[in-house]
Amino acid sequence: MPGKTAPYGTWESPITAKIIMGDSVTFTDVLLDPVSLVNYRIEARPSGRCALVNTTNNKDVVSDDKWDVQTQVHDYGGAAAIVYDKTAYFSNNTDNRVYSVKEGGTPQAITPEDTKKYHRFANFAVSPQDQSRIVAILEDHANDPNGDDPQNVINTLYVINTTRPTRQPTQVKGLPGLPDFYSCPCFNTDGTKLAWLQWYFPDMPWEGSELWVADVEYSADSLTVVNPKLVSGEKLNISVAYPVWADAVTLIFTNDSSGFINPWKYSTITGKAQAILSTPIDEDFAPPAWPLGYSPYAVVRDTTLGLFTAFRAGANVLYYIDYGAEQPQALEIESPFASVAAVRANKPGQPQFIFQSEQSAEVGGIIQCILSGGSGSVAPTPTYTVLKTEGESLTDKFPPGIVSLPIAETFHISPEIPLYALLYKPVNPDYSGSSIPGEKPPCIINVHGGPTSLCVPTLDWVKQYYTSRGWAWLDVNYGGSSGYGREYIALLATQWGIKDVSDCFFAAQSLANDIDTARVTIRGASSGGYTSLAAISFGPNNTFYKASTSYSGVADLALLAKLTHKFELKYMNKLLGGSYEEIPKVYDEDRSPIFNAKFITAPLLLISGALDEVVPPEQSAKIKKAVTDAGHIADSIVFPDEGHHINSAKNKITALEGERTWYEKYVIKPKA
Repeated sequence: MPGKTAPYGTWESPITAKIIMGDSVTFTDVLLDPVSLVNYRIEARPSGRCALVNTTNNKDVVSDDKWDVQTQVHDYGGAAAIVYDKTAYFSNNTDNRVYSVKEGGTPQAITPEDTKKYHRFANFAVSPQDQSRIVAILEDHANDPNGDDPQNVINTLYVINTTRPTRQPTQVKGLPGLPDFYSCPCFNTDGTKLAWLQWYFPDMPWEGSELWVADVEYSADSLTVVNPKLVSGEKLNISVAYPVWADAVTLIFTNDSSGFINPWKYSTITGKAQAILSTPIDEDFAPPAWPLGYSPYAVVRDTTLGLFTAFRAGANVLYYIDYGAEQPQALEIESPFASVAAVRANKPGQPQFIFQSEQSAEVGGIIQCILSGGSGSVAPTPTYTVLKTEGESLTDKFPPGIVSLPIAETFHISPEIPLYALLYKPVNPDYSGSSIPGEKPPCIINVHGGPTSLCVPTLDWVKQYYTSRGWAWLDVNYGGSSGYGREYIALLATQWGIKDVSDCFFAAQSLANDIDTARVTIRGASSGGYTSLAAISFGPNNTFYKASTSYSGVADLALLAKLTHKFELKYMNKLLGGSYEEIPKVYDEDRSPIFNAKFITAPLLLISGALDEVVPPEQSAKIKKAVTDAGHIADSIVFPDEGHHINSAKNKITALEGERTWYEKYVIKPKA
């Protein structure tokens, strides 16, 4: 039977905020013990704490709720734990100390008490030669106790001696230069060499960084690197990342000198670094290194085989590469996954892997991938097994065919400049379309955060919440987004608040055959919220949008620059063209929504947390007053118990229902 008809945006849907915003567990990392080959995961629990879990038996390594396996290094965290020879080492977010524990045991502190929580640890590397030595990043905030002077925060590599838990860790000796940041320390398989990344202001790690390798000398109290060698990378111009030792002499890493992030290798025997593929692939084999510990590929011990991820049209594809072949080829592996991360090789000598995955129509989880067959230019065949599902699969709660699948769109602003987006059309098996002849659906433009990030085509029930009600949803990967090469990221340099805004408008206009361009809304959170506010305030087409929602959107760029942490201390200089002292007008009148709120005519909903220190709630109140004083419409939802992000299920439900009601009132009802 043909489905019902009703105006777009008014369809009844079984996808409710209460169902999709319930308390759930998400996976933040997958770990592998290289000795026992047991795999683990880090779970983010509804309470906000993170737990280390054995994926084989699904038991918490530490069951007491007082333990929180997280770190605040770089403020984005990541790489909070490692498991080596059946012992886990982790940073405890509660007290910033590092602990060791055997499964089911009681954690033992291996760093001294830090009552003022000045010291943050992450990115642990256990020496195979002396397991009592762990190299890690130490981020020292002693010279910035109140967070007012992030330039005084010190990041370096330290050695934790597990046999002397009351002794302060000692700095790795012999490190070259005076970089502002370190990441990814890793020992080769016999513990005789150490590799690491370092970079300097004003770079973010994906703009310019250096990969170093050195010999290691052990002493009673410390560890010294000798004969340090710059392997690859260049300040400002070439980014290198994600080093992994394949054996005692071969280091695999990524390098973007071709314009795209591609796999490289380095031999300590020849002293030569080179691209693995003779012809670079115009795809990024990794994302920007925002959090620590990301693992976009894995190599199999005792072989020259590896499983690599790359981005294509915003989604991940899988490549199988024999990097030891005379002419290595990237053989694409069949994959149902839209996103693959935390890749680990879990069987020496065999192409067997585990990773974290997400799909476009189903919930994600931890997957085992076994490759078989294949030779020469013929790719092996994968067998995928779900080891653990991430949270509850909601698809069984809803009728078949209700999920709207993403459509990758490429527009051309000019013949040389593309623009990428993901379109989700209205889908509901109970409806065949609109009851209004010729009607096109209203559209929600969603702006990702970062801004050096991207929207990926994975299942997000918030999108389905709207598409099942007759809305179109458009994720815009504007110029400056990651996953499309170095030049595409560079399009946002000096242009934040301009390029992202114009690209959102261009994408909507380019879809005039698919959406009702007279009924377009724009939304975003944090830096995405900044773009949405910019689009309706000082943007040249600010009256185009019929409503907007900002989740903790950045409204005052000068205040953001003042409050930022060390990791992003120079980030805005590149995005805007200079520091606040150099170009105050750009930060204030030209590109801060709070200075241009009087120009906002689109009904604006501001959703924020009263405890937000990044975008203080006073900013939302100021914008709301300016809009209403000008005779236009604005309202706010402020959660007294939330900060910069809305975390509790109850508040997420309130926010989502409030946002939908806002659009129905100011976008749908006038049309219907």
